[in-house]
Amino acid sequence: MKNVLISIIRGPRKCSLLKLALLPLPLLLITGCPSGKQAGDGAVTNKLVIKGSNTIGEELAPRLIAEFKKEHPKVTIELESKATSYGLANLRYGSCDIAAASRTPTTLEVQENGSQGVELNEYVIGSYAVAVIVNPANPVKNLTKEQVRDVFTGVITNWQAIGGPDKPIRLCIRDAISGTHLGFQDMALENRPYGSSHGLFTNYTAIADAIAKDADCIGYTDIKSATSTSVSAISINGIHPSTETVNKGSYPYHRVLRLYTDKARESQQVKDFISFVIATKGQKNVDQLGFVTRP
Repeated sequence: MKNVLISIIRGPRKCSLLKLALLPLPLLLITGCPSGKQAGDGAVTNKLVIKGSNTIGEELAPRLIAEFKKEHPKVTIELESKATSYGLANLRYGSCDIAAASRTPTTLEVQENGSQGVELNEYVIGSYAVAVIVNPANPVKNLTKEQVRDVFTGVITNWQAIGGPDKPIRLCIRDAISGTHLGFQDMALENRPYGSSHGLFTNYTAIADAIAKDADCIGYTDIKSATSTSVSAISINGIHPSTETVNKGSYPYHRVLRLYTDKARESQQVKDFISFVIATKGQKNVDQLGFVTRP
């Protein structure tokens, strides 16, 4: 790996050149001029750069950005969604203003931030939660986490094994390119592959509609859609999925969503965007997209 000399623009002034360092290749590709930064001619830009979690970036961030820009049309916002670790790394090296995260930073990430003089500010914006659903005619109303894992990975293939009728289980899951497909696999399946007997759907509504028509199906959807009378939400280890159980942290299939900033580099654009997201208008959009609003 080569030694590389790089410079980064931080805050309202240019930073000094970083020391010669051995940097991982992905970090050598980190570029951009985050908000309130001086451009080459010394002019301050109105650009806001957000990088990080695909759970936030797939649907939620684009909606929040679009709504925010209605009130702040002069602010340019760039969004790049890959992973929480990617956002935190970019924030550490001054290549984004906000790191979108679907988990808290690891001990190593906190240490790495500290080594770069970065003190994180954390803002909870809501939660991503998934409810397991069945047809209302299905007698199964509660499952353990282990049973859910075994059903969706194909270890359990008949309803009789978990208190239902002697019929085959049919899985209804999101398409493989969706963040939800991977998110549920991580939260509920311990990252094991899905069972082979499944149907793929492009959205939660399609999953709920399929289950409403077939008593042998099981799938998942957002908490809000799970309250429909056309489907029945399954309790997990005796805990029913709801806004209350998610915000209390007792319902297992959820992730708290956060935005992280570098405390020393919070521009006015950053403050305005975060204030919008956690206020009533922003939280309305969080709710409309099926996420759980912040406590």
